[in-house]
Amino acid sequence: MEGRNHPPLVDSSACLCRVDAGLKTVAGAKKYVPGSKLCVQPNLRASIHPSRPKSQRSDRSCSQSPLLPGLPDDLAIACVIRVPRADHCKLRLVCRRWCRLLAGNYFYALRRTLGIAEEWVYVIKRDKDGRISWDAFDPVYQLWHPLPPLPAEYSGALGFGCAVLSGCHLYLFGGKDPHRGSMRRVIFYSARTNKWHRAPDMLRRRHFFGSCVMNNCLYVAGGESEGGHRSLKSVEVYDPIKNRWSFVSDMSTAMVPFIGVVYEGKWYLKGLGDQRQVLNEVYEPETDSWCSVFDSMVSGWRNPSLCLNGQLYTVDCRDGCKLRIYDARSHSWSEFIDSKQHLGSSRALEAAALVPFRGKLCIVRNNMSISLVDVETKDCAGRGERRWETIAGTGQIKTFVTNLWSNIAERNRPKSHIVHCQVLQA
Repeated sequence: MEGRNHPPLVDSSACLCRVDAGLKTVAGAKKYVPGSKLCVQPNLRASIHPSRPKSQRSDRSCSQSPLLPGLPDDLAIACVIRVPRADHCKLRLVCRRWCRLLAGNYFYALRRTLGIAEEWVYVIKRDKDGRISWDAFDPVYQLWHPLPPLPAEYSGALGFGCAVLSGCHLYLFGGKDPHRGSMRRVIFYSARTNKWHRAPDMLRRRHFFGSCVMNNCLYVAGGESEGGHRSLKSVEVYDPIKNRWSFVSDMSTAMVPFIGVVYEGKWYLKGLGDQRQVLNEVYEPETDSWCSVFDSMVSGWRNPSLCLNGQLYTVDCRDGCKLRIYDARSHSWSEFIDSKQHLGSSRALEAAALVPFRGKLCIVRNNMSISLVDVETKDCAGRGERRWETIAGTGQIKTFVTNLWSNIAERNRPKSHIVHCQVLQA
């Protein structure tokens, strides 16, 4: 038994696969190390220091295929981020790596940093049967794109709020379900993943309330709630970083707001009190305080309105669009730009929303037509129509007679009307 030859232990320094990097075959290595055998531990290295095992994550990163064959990943990303936003849904279907890339924050943060992020107009509308639907308008291809359906709780809700946080997340919150009553539910849609997600519920059930966004925080005030006290004066704020709601100072009186705007860092609200009287209040986030306001700005305030580049605008499109601006020095509203296109007074042509878009004012009508107004361009000739640009819809092309006939046929009741309108970037 003792004379029997046993296989020698493998010496890492004499391993055939470690003899010389220039010897590609085991036969070539045997010429220099006669009697040695093939190493059965390929991970051993000729070193006196113990080697650390490679992690599975690093193995996967080394073995995964590149984003674009023949190019480093950084150059591949530089190419992919320039693909138009309308084709991003197709990019997600290429492979798992592309899907993970477009689902992360790095891809869209890089597009935003380079100034190639695209803005789409999202319109939420209600049809004559009370059903809620929504679509997105792509100004690059001049097309309306379908979107994933709204969650069931908001398919027929009334008086819910809508706001945008972080530029790419559209939040729906509160409202009144026809069967379950007032809700605390909060959901949000991500323009980057094209999916709906849940968020923490509000602290109070409410519907027909006021809402705004200041410092990327969502504020909700007033409204109605089922129970003994229908009108509310409580106010709460949602911080997306902390991902929670918290109460702030209550309003002076309970109110059901019907118009609101953020102007000069303050939140102005106008609504109806318990006795159906008109109330006006302003909130200062720095001091966390509310106070009543009775100035000329509130008295001539109309909906829709928007603050852009420090200027407060409101628009009236009952018979051609007239844009008005508030002059803080004279404390008065004045007609600023007139489209000079008299189209009739149909409800379908009324301005349903006023949102910022590409540094311009975007007017969205109930007939889904969209116009842009360049308020920064100076027209020396005094012709305001040069500042108006139609990017969607044919409502502006119809003649007055055509719109008059449409008013008689529809009796000023359009097939659907817009409930909310927002702009998302991706």
